[in-house]
Amino acid sequence: MDRVRTADRLARAVLTGCAVLVALLIAAILLFVGSEGLLLFADVSPLEFFFSPVWNPPMGRFGALPFMAGSLAVTGIALLISAPLGLAGAIFMSKVAPGWMRHVLRQASNLFVGIPSVVYGYVGMTLLVPWVRNHLGGQGFGVLVAGIVLAVMVLPTIIGMSEDALQAVDAAIEEGSLGLGATRWQTIWNVTLPAARPRILAAIILAFARAFGETTAVQMVIGNSPVLVRSLTKGTATLTSQIIMEMGQTPPGSPWNRALFMMAFGLLVVSLLMILLVRWVSNRGVAR
Repeated sequence: MDRVRTADRLARAVLTGCAVLVALLIAAILLFVGSEGLLLFADVSPLEFFFSPVWNPPMGRFGALPFMAGSLAVTGIALLISAPLGLAGAIFMSKVAPGWMRHVLRQASNLFVGIPSVVYGYVGMTLLVPWVRNHLGGQGFGVLVAGIVLAVMVLPTIIGMSEDALQAVDAAIEEGSLGLGATRWQTIWNVTLPAARPRILAAIILAFARAFGETTAVQMVIGNSPVLVRSLTKGTATLTSQIIMEMGQTPPGSPWNRALFMMAFGLLVVSLLMILLVRWVSNRGVAR
């Protein structure tokens, strides 16, 4: 018994230490990135950084509004495409498809998760950009192509989590609805989906966080122009694409470098907020 208790205490101490280490690492990253970024406001007004559309570091102009707008536009387009498609796919896989087909589709969906983002970007650059250029005008690079690429990238997240949410609904509730005379589709729409809504919302929020922080694929197809979004087919930039393009060429400690750190800090804050929102939505679902 003493050996068992000692082993339990050791395991608990190791797990607690790992959890504390992870928390300290996250706090250290936030502290480092945030401290570097906030130093920007000693040289640049917060109003200029958040609301100015002019990004011209050599001239001392550090308006990040084009990148924030670009990130929101790209992510919004991605969710407008992926959310309904992902939910429809999850409904088909969980409630309509036979078992063998569900297994095949689930494996195919999981396969998309393992594809490197640079491959998605290359496919978008070689197929979607020329198509948009030939049929919709412009240079082809822009938020439309970036949104489509991101939609494909986040589809597995929405499909997988939504399918799990639909499968977790108590079968007795659905059987009761069918027993009262509702059709299968009426049951899915009026019973199954409302019961699984919190977890489905959590899947969409996680997809938002995934799309908002994507870098390589977006950088390859968005055009990388530091201007406000004015057209779906014209180039712009996002927070992530601008950071990856300019971080390596900025002098450490300069306002330019600190502006990029501030953009990275904003991405971290958004990611943490999305995680907290997912936890809140999931706990609300459990409480019901």
